[in-house]
Amino acid sequence: MFGYYLDLALHSLGRNRALTALMVAAIALGIGASMTTLTVLHVLSGDPLPGASSTLYAPQLDPRDMQGYQPQAEPPGQVTWIDGMNLLQAKRADQQALMTGGSVAIQPAQSALHPFYEPARYTTADFFSMFRVPFRYGQAWGASEDAASAAVAVISSRLNDRLFGGRDSRGRMIRLYGHPLRIIGVLGDWRPNPHFYDLNVTNYGSHEGVYLPLSTSQDLHLAHLGGADCWGNGGADATPAAPCVWLQFWVQLHTQGQVAAYRQFLVHYSEEQRSLGRFQRPPNTRLRDLMQWLDYRQVVPGDVQLQTWLALGFLLVCLVNTVGLMLAKFLRRAPELGVRRALGASRQALFVQLLVESGVVGLAGGLGGLLLACLGLWMVRRQPADYAPLAHLDGAMLLLTFLLAVGASLLAGVLPAWRASRVSPGLQLKGH
Repeated sequence: MFGYYLDLALHSLGRNRALTALMVAAIALGIGASMTTLTVLHVLSGDPLPGASSTLYAPQLDPRDMQGYQPQAEPPGQVTWIDGMNLLQAKRADQQALMTGGSVAIQPAQSALHPFYEPARYTTADFFSMFRVPFRYGQAWGASEDAASAAVAVISSRLNDRLFGGRDSRGRMIRLYGHPLRIIGVLGDWRPNPHFYDLNVTNYGSHEGVYLPLSTSQDLHLAHLGGADCWGNGGADATPAAPCVWLQFWVQLHTQGQVAAYRQFLVHYSEEQRSLGRFQRPPNTRLRDLMQWLDYRQVVPGDVQLQTWLALGFLLVCLVNTVGLMLAKFLRRAPELGVRRALGASRQALFVQLLVESGVVGLAGGLGGLLLACLGLWMVRRQPADYAPLAHLDGAMLLLTFLLAVGASLLAGVLPAWRASRVSPGLQLKGH
């Protein structure tokens, strides 16, 4: 029976091609605009570490002086060197990582390559296992290398391709500002977005090429890259002794009991530091998991959210227009439908037939909307935004495009189909 209704729908749509084209165009425009913005929102608000994000937490403390104090105001999003090292050495979490960003000058051994700058990450050993970083060659350093400020480095696959032609570079040397570091590992494909573990550098699109122990970066006096918030006489120098927050600290906690215990530990630590005279403010702590942290930092740009709502509103306008067009088309076929009713077709059969026709319109509109969405995403990728290169249509959004198109057209066709299926066969036959 469905095949019969489909054949009727195709014949009906072919008889009035101009009206059919208007309905398909209305659906396609609405779907294209909405799927473009929904895809961008989907990419930007996605989970950067599926399966692990619920166990990763960003602790916050408030070590600042009393200037500008407001009770229960948000504490800084970063930590000082002293607090970061204290929390790291306390080992109250399953794993913990203290880190900051940097930019290093690389001096290639190949004479054909000129020196260049590369984004870097100065961190501690648990970084790689906490964040599920895959390795193409080798492995990360361990706690002993952290303690010894070892001259070792892990590099990205992209940098390995540039310097060593993609070959296994373990044991080779990489020179940073003239300092030789031994390569012990090469990362695999790892580009989490958003750049959740350090949103002070960028929210999207930036990934480091060199990773080395945080202690080694301090011994080599490598430059810090990212925000720093200082108070008192700290100036703006992000150094271990300065009263500045400039390091990111993450912990991994697998159970809610551990989360509650760590929250209490942060309060006790703040009270202890206040009794020692380091902290002046009352304990003010936070412990957000990864997704809560992204929401708190408002990673998704506000203009993207606004564009999404505007596009959905445009889709609604397109559906209203489609309802009008379908109503006009179906009611013009009242004589034909009256004859079918007189020959024994039920109202339900007519209703299903007209809904199948609406679904065909939606499927055609979905194909047109897909092309418009691809065009829209191509235009997004041309914008000078850090998230622009991420705007691609994945399998889930491709499926959603067609489901939304068919669903929207069926929804738009319900009222016209119901109205047209209620025609009186007697009146139509009498009029003819």
